[in-house]
Amino acid sequence: MLLPQPMARGRLVQRYKRFFADVLLEDGREVVTHCPNPGAMLGLNTPGMRVWVSAADGAKRKLGWTLELVEADGGLVGVNTLAPNRLVAEALAEEAIPELAGYALHRREVRFGTASRVDFLLSAPGRAPCFVEVKNCHLRRAGTLAEFPDCVAARSAKHLRELTAEAAKGARAVQLFVIQRTDCDRFAACADLDPAYAAGLAQAATAGVEVLCYGCDISPEAIRIARRVPWADAPLPE
Repeated sequence: MLLPQPMARGRLVQRYKRFFADVLLEDGREVVTHCPNPGAMLGLNTPGMRVWVSAADGAKRKLGWTLELVEADGGLVGVNTLAPNRLVAEALAEEAIPELAGYALHRREVRFGTASRVDFLLSAPGRAPCFVEVKNCHLRRAGTLAEFPDCVAARSAKHLRELTAEAAKGARAVQLFVIQRTDCDRFAACADLDPAYAAGLAQAATAGVEVLCYGCDISPEAIRIARRVPWADAPLPE
């Protein structure tokens, strides 16, 4: 997935009200940027961190810049939570996720569950429908372990229950974590920040929901789903 161009580098002044960030660009301008991330952004919102922002291409935008990347721990981290669905759509079209290859139709934002929409519904003749829910992951606190969520994620837990219900009906149900980092080679549910979600993920997996984790290659020009990452705290088979 190509990132919007042009991109500009700067330093984070502050992130506030969830969706705003002040950034001091390298050319000396201080700009208010849209921060497309409702989460806590732990470890990625410290004033002074190097960031990359994209310039808006439409006159209707209230803010002229969007926060896209943060430089952390020697690499780039994608913080735009709109990116993972775009990345997955591209990967599905290219059959770059082997576990989800072979489906003729990829529908997005399909109603399911209780007043919810699943990110992708995959279908093909002779195959059970495949419900795919995508979550953005960018938290890293120790070693090379990626974690989700970075705050209490009640809505994400609801999605797990709805995926479990689809699996019980005989469909494939997949929880796909897109790790927008290049420095992680394992994934785990973040039990100390949201124990209910961690327990729910394990319960969903036991009930037939498939859990896939994929890391990305990231540059200021593009982000691409690149490699399967193991789920470190996956429940043991019964």
